[in-house]
Amino acid sequence: MPESPEVQELTSFLRAHTNGRVIRTADVLLPKALKTQHPAPADLAGRRITDVTRLGKMIDIATADEVGGMLHVIVHFGHDGWVLWHDLAPEGLKRAGDATLMARFRLEDGSGFDLTDAGQWKALTVHIVPLVTDVPAVAKLGLDPLSGDFDEVRFASVLAGRKKQIKALLQDQTAFAGIGNAYSDEILHAAKISPLTHAAGLSTAEVARLAEQTHQILANATEARRGIAPSELRAAKHAALQVHRRTGAICPVCGDQIRELTFSGAAAQYCPTCQTGGVALS
Repeated sequence: MPESPEVQELTSFLRAHTNGRVIRTADVLLPKALKTQHPAPADLAGRRITDVTRLGKMIDIATADEVGGMLHVIVHFGHDGWVLWHDLAPEGLKRAGDATLMARFRLEDGSGFDLTDAGQWKALTVHIVPLVTDVPAVAKLGLDPLSGDFDEVRFASVLAGRKKQIKALLQDQTAFAGIGNAYSDEILHAAKISPLTHAAGLSTAEVARLAEQTHQILANATEARRGIAPSELRAAKHAALQVHRRTGAICPVCGDQIRELTFSGAAAQYCPTCQTGGVALS
């Protein structure tokens, strides 16, 4: 799943390639992907793209008509959604390859971009709304660790009194915007905290360490992804991960073996020596 560092670079790429350009056509191919009925995709034709920004793990493509009336295209990538850029956009609405074409935007200069989904369940979604907060998932977004509002005090206030396991809480978009399965594993490993620890059970020192690593891991990953083409972003992310999807590998910090814990239909990777006092979780 694209998380905030990768979504930020997708956002930067689209902003650089689309800002100021006029949409010629907009088509959403899979009906369930479009979560709003009015305005319709056809209503985007003739509108100028004025900005592209990141909202947690979503992107906001802002458009304006000739008198400045705004419409926002909010894209949530789900687990396997992505962006495919075309210097010359195809005229048809079919695309060969593993990913399913979910939506295609053609611009008046002939370029354009596709929204694709390579997953089994096709979870990418599109909202077209006058206000970004008209999208419930946007309105409920929690603290973004990459925002200027993030600090230890605000981080601690989100954790205060929460009995939820810390890995699940880090991934809860209403608590912290932009973190998914991969970076939650990386953050907890760097902070030397078990994924099963309840937020309310963390010491003051652990909260401070976790706040620092939450910001640092995401900020470093965002900087490392800067300038990487969308087609190469996922590979760059996976190559940089130290524990996530590294089951059986050697921990780069202590030399122990990375283990995997499966719970609630999800998997977490962790280092027993660094995070759980040498205990293998089950």
